Amino acid sequence: MTCQTYSLFVLSVIMIYFGRFGNSSILTELQHDIDQLKADFNSSHSDVADGGPIFTEKLINWTERNEKRIILSQIVSMYLKMFENTDKSKAHIRHISEELWTLKNSLPDGVKKMKDLMDLANLQMSDLKIQRKAVNELFSVLQKLVETSTSLKRKRSQSQRKCKC
Repeated sequence: MTCQTYSLFVLSVIMIYFGRFGNSSILTELQHDIDQLKADFNSSHSDVADGGPIFTEKLINWTERNEKRIILSQIVSMYLKMFENTDKSKAHIRHISEELWTLKNSLPDGVKKMKDLMDLANLQMSDLKIQRKAVNELFSVLQKLVETSTSLKRKRSQSQRKCKC
C-alpha cells in the first residue's frame, strides 16, 4: 500500500469500524471525494513517503475495541482540524467534512481520555507533594488493578467453558 492510499485506508477503517458505512456505495463515493482531495493536496508528491505513515502506524499498537475507539476518535479530530483551514466551497471537501463530523458525534469523548493520559505523562513525580498524593492513592490503584485482572480472568474462563470445541 502506498502512502497516498493511507488516508483512504484510515478513513475506511474508522468508518467501517464504527458501523457508519455498512453501505459500500457511500465508501465508493467517499473514495472519489478522497481522490479529489489527494489531487488538491498533491499527495502523490515524493515527500509523502518520507518517515512512513502518520496514522496507520499508530493503530497497530491499539488492539482492544475500546482502545481503538479512543485512538480513532483522536484521528478523526485531527482530520477535522486539518479541514478547518481548507476551502469549504469544494463539494468533496464539504462531503468528507460532514461525514467526519457525523463520525465524531457518534464517538465517545476520547479527548477527555487523551487529556487524562497527557496529564499523567506530565506529572512531576520528583515533586514531594505529588509523591505524597501518589503514595496515599497506591492501595486504591492496586485494588482497581486487581479488580480489572480478576474480571478479565473470569471472562476468559467463562468463554473457555462455553466453547465445547
